[in-house]
Amino acid sequence: MRPTALTSPRRSPHTLRLLLAGALAVAAPGVLAGCGGGAGNDPDTVEVSYKQSTDNSVRVMDTFLGDVKKQFEKANPGKKVKLVPIKAPDSEYYTKVQQMLRSPKTAPDLVYEDTFLINSDITSGYLKPLDDYLADWKDWDRFIDTAKAAAKAEDGKTYGVPDGTDTRGLWFDKKIFAKAGLPADWQPRTWDDILSAARAIKRKVPGVIPLNVYTGKPAGEAATMQGFEMLLYGTDGATDNGGDPLYDEKSKKWKAGTKGFKDALAFVETVYREKLGPEVSDALDPNIATRVRGELLPEGRLGINLDGSWLPQDWLPGSGHAWPDWSERLGLAAMPTQHGQAPGKVSMSGGWTWAIPAKAANPDLAFAFIETMQSKANARKWYIANSGIAVREDVAEDPAYAKAQPGIAFFTDLVAHTHYRPAYPAYPKVSTAIQEAMESVTTGDASVAEAARNYDEELAAATDDQVTRG
Repeated sequence: MRPTALTSPRRSPHTLRLLLAGALAVAAPGVLAGCGGGAGNDPDTVEVSYKQSTDNSVRVMDTFLGDVKKQFEKANPGKKVKLVPIKAPDSEYYTKVQQMLRSPKTAPDLVYEDTFLINSDITSGYLKPLDDYLADWKDWDRFIDTAKAAAKAEDGKTYGVPDGTDTRGLWFDKKIFAKAGLPADWQPRTWDDILSAARAIKRKVPGVIPLNVYTGKPAGEAATMQGFEMLLYGTDGATDNGGDPLYDEKSKKWKAGTKGFKDALAFVETVYREKLGPEVSDALDPNIATRVRGELLPEGRLGINLDGSWLPQDWLPGSGHAWPDWSERLGLAAMPTQHGQAPGKVSMSGGWTWAIPAKAANPDLAFAFIETMQSKANARKWYIANSGIAVREDVAEDPAYAKAQPGIAFFTDLVAHTHYRPAYPAYPKVSTAIQEAMESVTTGDASVAEAARNYDEELAAATDDQVTRG
């Protein structure tokens, strides 16, 4: 095993003393020495906290981390890995993680962070900058620049190592389409084309849900990103050189009162007013995403699903929902722009990172675990198991990755048309305000105009009135 950040000369005198003490304690050559301390934490054990699927049958992450744990412990005798799963829907997971990070008594050594939340946690002082570690890790040069930027803060420092990215598009059931008289090679050009297909399914294929668009606060960021932003970033204002439709980079202010925002809300309202989507009670179930992947699509009960590239991870052998012929049953189409205007396609990209809490007891040991977990071989294994998009150039160029499963090439090609959320600390609050606006038009409690006005007020409160209107 090559020298790691634990043996790097870029350490403070305090850290070096701890490392030396650890080395003397174990008295064994080549053993990694972690810096201990903090609420009785074992200096030889790295605690790794991660998001566990709410579907008991899906153990993709558990299996992967279990394998890395064995590799790490074998390569570093005397060191142990304690896996700390958090089983919760996205929105609850984020809350639980932030609670854990506030105290050295509960902070793990390594935590799985969604890129949309990481800047908020950085600003709150919950995470440790990784620049010293990254400077000594030769594999960091293999990561693509856009992925590196996802975990970089306004202070210019990097706080997380990405484990992949993703894109989004339209999944559709070819059998349902055939019954509705729709083509197997469907590629909508406009939003109206999507609604027309959903209406055809409703008329001709009773008993199935024509179209799923995630919505409301219970769905959390899935509603914002898979649902609303896939619409908003395809509106006229976002495609006519108007810049990011949520945030104005020039004025450093958030955008309110845009026509595109109202148009995106109107699409969501149409889906649920015309009963083209799931029942409202089901759409506002926190576990709706789990049900879509585990029940509705495999059981042929959903015609069109606006969703992400990662879905096949739930259908691989050993997943609990093995669906070997999913690629024959399901078709893939790019999300079109609102009126078919250039560039014609829309996608959103995000992803997750591995970060070290500021109050972690064993940060050096945690980064050593990252190095093992994010080796080329392990990264490739993870991308394939997780149906993810590679963020390591050497893996992306590997035929074993590119041909690993159907859909990878399609979703990788969407990177050319993708957008990233504004990576600023206020974004999680902005996202919540979007979810509230979506939920109000989904339930019919507010008109599009009312929901947009309420959003503008919430936006001003969430951003200390750093808002541009027009």
